[in-house]
Amino acid sequence: MPAPSPPFKAVLELFFWNGHQSCRRITLDVLNVIKMSSFQYSLYLQVKKEVIGGQIRKRKPSVLCIIMLSASVPNDTAFHPPTFILLGIPGMQDQHVWVAIPFCSMYILALVGNGAILYIIMTDRALHEPMYLFLCLLSITDLVLCSTTLPKMLTIFWLRSHIISYHGCLTQMFFVHTVFSTESAVLLAMAFDRYVAVCRPLHYTSILNAMMIGKIGLACVVRGLIFVFPFVILIERLPFCGHHIIPHTYCEHMGIAKLACASIKPNTIYGLTVALSVTGMDVVLIATSYGLILRAVLRLPSKDAQFRAFSTCGAHICVILVFYIPAFFSFFVHRFGHQVLPRVHIILANLYLLVPPVLNSLVYGINTKQIRLRIVSFFMRRG
Repeated sequence: MPAPSPPFKAVLELFFWNGHQSCRRITLDVLNVIKMSSFQYSLYLQVKKEVIGGQIRKRKPSVLCIIMLSASVPNDTAFHPPTFILLGIPGMQDQHVWVAIPFCSMYILALVGNGAILYIIMTDRALHEPMYLFLCLLSITDLVLCSTTLPKMLTIFWLRSHIISYHGCLTQMFFVHTVFSTESAVLLAMAFDRYVAVCRPLHYTSILNAMMIGKIGLACVVRGLIFVFPFVILIERLPFCGHHIIPHTYCEHMGIAKLACASIKPNTIYGLTVALSVTGMDVVLIATSYGLILRAVLRLPSKDAQFRAFSTCGAHICVILVFYIPAFFSFFVHRFGHQVLPRVHIILANLYLLVPPVLNSLVYGINTKQIRLRIVSFFMRRG
């Protein structure tokens, strides 16, 4: 006969969120249970029932109450929680229904815009050139990037489905960071493509042939996998013996690590190293490429050609800034921005996953003459 599992002493607590911190705590019940995994969801239902019944509402919490489940186990054995609770946007829970509308609209635009670009390039052999093949890669990464977070985010906002499984959370974290790293590499490849086209036009076809583009695309994906997989290992080694509430709309590395009841210094150091050495280097190389392009443009004799080149480069640079600035802001807030309101942090953290996929389809796609002409031709044939 196997020995029975030691009982957990579980304390169900409610935390009332006031802007960016829990300001009041009320202990509702103390229970002895055998299996925490089978009990956590029942606690969630119990609290939900209490809230609906009006017993908690009498205390007038500033925002919707969220469950916090803490447990103490004999001999202090730590465990991985079966689920996490995604809070959404802290301090804006009562506005989630309305916040979801612009987020959903941007998601639809990203799907339609990038889907159209992929269809046009893949079905028109005349567009099977390096610039358009890189644009295909960018559209694919955009679609995956926003699709890793938006469906779950909308269920949080509209259906109040805050629970996500532990392994589901790690999977989402892995895809978010991998695809972000891949898209950063694709943007660098596109900047290099433009540099060769403008500054080394005679060597363009020999440098960027089909085989080289395939190798670059594969390298972009493999690089993301190599640098992001250690995040999963670093999270797996951590014990989670406190609450399991992630004050975010999706799972990301530091948001999960901060819930651990052990040192997260290796997570912080590795995350900082990757951000500065990988993504930071991408930014430096992209800036260098566009700097060399602009220098070459200034040497053009035609003012009209200069204006068109500046207009195109300016639009590209704006999209790149929208992609990187919120991402770096979110990254550094986790480590140094303790005075930043969480709602500001979370909104900006969502912008770099939502806005670039929309803008990329417009700036790199529809703003490109050949693709724009084919879109017009497609609708004229349909009409």
